[in-house]
Amino acid sequence: MKSLAKSILLSVLMVLPLCAFAADGSSLKPPSGVKVAVVMFEDLECPSCAFNYPKVWDAANAHHVPVVLKDFPLGPSHPWSMEAAIWARFFDTQSEKMGEDFRGYIFKNQSAIYPSNLRQYIQKFADEKHVSLPFALDPGDKLKAKVTADHDLGVKIGITQTPTIFVVSNTESREVQQADQLGQIIEEVQRKAGPDTKPATAKPAGTKTQKKKAS
Repeated sequence: MKSLAKSILLSVLMVLPLCAFAADGSSLKPPSGVKVAVVMFEDLECPSCAFNYPKVWDAANAHHVPVVLKDFPLGPSHPWSMEAAIWARFFDTQSEKMGEDFRGYIFKNQSAIYPSNLRQYIQKFADEKHVSLPFALDPGDKLKAKVTADHDLGVKIGITQTPTIFVVSNTESREVQQADQLGQIIEEVQRKAGPDTKPATAKPAGTKTQKKKAS
């Protein structure tokens, strides 16, 4: 029964638009030296984010553009999303790739995670990476402040749900309504923006390519 319900949910996610209401992404810009980037506002507890996540990386890798991830925990409706985002920021401090790997790991196991067992999954990931977890996760709430800054930016530009995905250049921003449109939109924005001053580094499908976050 659970398998059937999950299949139905995934089928629904495949046809639903990523965001029903347009947000204003005009303030979003690609990283320095890059003409075009994909910006994804995500929530680690969001099933649609988990479903669309590999599609984003596949399209980005195929077109050699970086992905800029923005944390947008959805609050009470997703009770463990904020804590998971803060842990992602902790693993970012170990290495960029470790932070990337953690987010992919959480998305992969998302359907089995609850507030009561989140720490067990975090501990398992840390053990696999040979990382000692801190007794106090975020003294002074410095990591939380980074998550909150992303969320506040999302609210400011009108984001109400996740994932919300943009393809941005220094002169335009295009919101992606369907994941299967992403590749085409990247190509259109690239044609207008011209070649990058430095190429983005692609990684194998299913992993995060470049995760750069604005603090």
